[in-house]
Amino acid sequence: MSDIPGKQRRAGLSGRAGGGMMDPNNQIASKLRALYSAVEQEPIPDMFLDLLEKLDKAEQRGKSRR
Repeated sequence: MSDIPGKQRRAGLSGRAGGGMMDPNNQIASKLRALYSAVEQEPIPDMFLDLLEKLDKAEQRGKSRR
């Protein structure tokens, strides 16, 4: 174990090589952002939209019974 506290150790790691694209953390973050963006652009499946519509109708029926 090192005598350097965890936060300082992590700060030292992120400061290496200027934190550029060669930094594995930056590479992972960049790929995760790209993946999230791609998923975000995908259309919502019709089956899921149908389920949401059924849920809305069931909630409206439940409110009208009260």
